Amino acid sequence: MRQTLSLPDTPASLLPLVLSAMADTPDARLRQLMASLTTHLHQFVIDNAVTEAEFERAVQFLIDIGQATGPKTNEVILAADLLGISTLVALLNNPSGEESADSHAALLGPFWRANAPACPMGANLARTDCDGTPMEVCGRVFGADGRPLAGAIVDVWQADPKGLYENQDPDQPDMNLRGRFETDADGGFFFRTVTPAGYPVPTGGPCGELLAAQRRHPYRPAHLHFMVSRPGHKVLITQVFTAEDRYLQSDPVFGVTQALVGRFEHTQRDGRPLTRLSHDFHLCAGEMVFPKPPIP
Repeated sequence: MRQTLSLPDTPASLLPLVLSAMADTPDARLRQLMASLTTHLHQFVIDNAVTEAEFERAVQFLIDIGQATGPKTNEVILAADLLGISTLVALLNNPSGEESADSHAALLGPFWRANAPACPMGANLARTDCDGTPMEVCGRVFGADGRPLAGAIVDVWQADPKGLYENQDPDQPDMNLRGRFETDADGGFFFRTVTPAGYPVPTGGPCGELLAAQRRHPYRPAHLHFMVSRPGHKVLITQVFTAEDRYLQSDPVFGVTQALVGRFEHTQRDGRPLTRLSHDFHLCAGEMVFPKPPIP
């Protein structure tokens, strides 16, 4: 008698076999995630009647973003940013609303570096002569109990006035426009820098080709990055944007929320332009875990 085998013969008959093959995965969370991902991918292929040529192109895109990632670029993170996934993960894992004093989180982005120089209060992040408007930034950090938090570390990084981070620009000195500041007894911090400029996300790789195919512009609104940490509190990764930037509502990585729009004051000192920003950060209780740098 011929044995009946469990083999797929229609598109719909394939998924149960794939899920069954994964069912013995010991790690329960991995089992759940892979089953859900596989189910959604199969349904996507069926719903959109994906052709063989389209499948080949999709696979080639994944190959391309991997091969284009290196010491100075991270196209994988950029792809997640451009699809809104990075911001979605940040919003999902850091819910904040009017009922919460915790600061809003934002995506990390591809340009953070660990171990930025520790700087004294009031130091200037510019380690070279940056041709831009000087800027002064101050604020306070509050703990989970709502009180000022002394000894918190405020890690800052930004693009220069040309829109480039130092780890993508060979003309900038190492760690330019990066620094870490420790809050004082009142939770305060203060530093000097240069007013950041908006800039295009990298467009020389496959992600740039995707943006062009979708007729999307690549320009991020001007902002400062902050990572605020203190033992006993969850690490806050966030950004603060200038309110007057033309691309505020069309950020290609969907990183702007209303709470992240800062109060950039444009004034003068001794007849020269000066930008001021005052911004406070509220941490929530949790484990202090730092992300892995997207680019070393």
